Amino acid sequence: MDTVVSGIRPTGNLHLGNYFGALRNFIKMQNENNCYFFIADYHSLTTHPTPADLHGNVKSVLIDYLAAGLDPEKATLYLQSDVPETAELYLFLNMNAYLGELERVTSFKDKARTQPDNINAGLLTYPTLMAADIIIHKAHKVPVGKDQEQHLEMTRTFANRFNRLYDVEFFPEPVAYNFGEQLVKIPGLDGSTKMGKSEGEGNAIFLNDDPTVIRKKIMKAVTDSGPTEPNQPKAQAIENIFALMKALSKPETFSFFEGEYNECRIRYGDMKKQLAEDAIIFTEPFREKIKEIGSDETYLSNVVKLGRDKAHESASKTIKEVREIIGFKKF
Repeated sequence: MDTVVSGIRPTGNLHLGNYFGALRNFIKMQNENNCYFFIADYHSLTTHPTPADLHGNVKSVLIDYLAAGLDPEKATLYLQSDVPETAELYLFLNMNAYLGELERVTSFKDKARTQPDNINAGLLTYPTLMAADIIIHKAHKVPVGKDQEQHLEMTRTFANRFNRLYDVEFFPEPVAYNFGEQLVKIPGLDGSTKMGKSEGEGNAIFLNDDPTVIRKKIMKAVTDSGPTEPNQPKAQAIENIFALMKALSKPETFSFFEGEYNECRIRYGDMKKQLAEDAIIFTEPFREKIKEIGSDETYLSNVVKLGRDKAHESASKTIKEVREIIGFKKF
């Protein structure tokens, strides 16, 4: 059984883009692999070193992932900051990471350009912390998006470099997890191709959104004046509405409105009303589960403790062996 490691960003409540993106695949992976899923609270400080409510964001993400189907009995679900061995391995990896290679990382260059007043050491060494997160559990596979591919390649570099420098075959070189199918990409309600919190609250439908909020958001979704000829190509905003309907509604509902569009009979108001009701039905189970889990502090504490203990067992074994390989010995 392969060991799989992946991080979860503590960005508050989850939206449909998260669910159809990574989350559904996490649920599948936990049934087929030895999975470690960590909430990356250390990582979040690289861009937000003084967070307004770090604990609240971590708690919201934990509740939402549990409500959506992550099982702490099947996978190890833990907080990054609960495993200090990760920080120690991060230190060791930084000793053999070079300034030039870190400065060439695309995400570092992008962040340095967009946040010039916060080019901190954590931002520069993000790839070594990510590598430590992964190889602390000697992972074989990592589910990564397009923006993380370079970081995974650097993880392989750091693992290989450690093995070569100390003349051991200790760390596996992890590869990208192949989901075996195309990920469903959920677009935003504002006409953009991506649903996300950073694009604005009105762009995303969150798993815990109240039905009234969902209706209001979807009715405000960007549209156009409608097609002027049969089978006319759709503008991006209209493609977005149809993509959401394809993900949330029944196939016959999608086919009906597709036909209405192609025959120039589409009434976007009717389509958005239907989409809103289907979105409410789809998110209802998550909403109820989020309320249930969020009100059970004992359960949440037990989940965090279980994850911490399981992750610590794996990480402490790795760091003990790393110390011995490097040459740290007790007097």
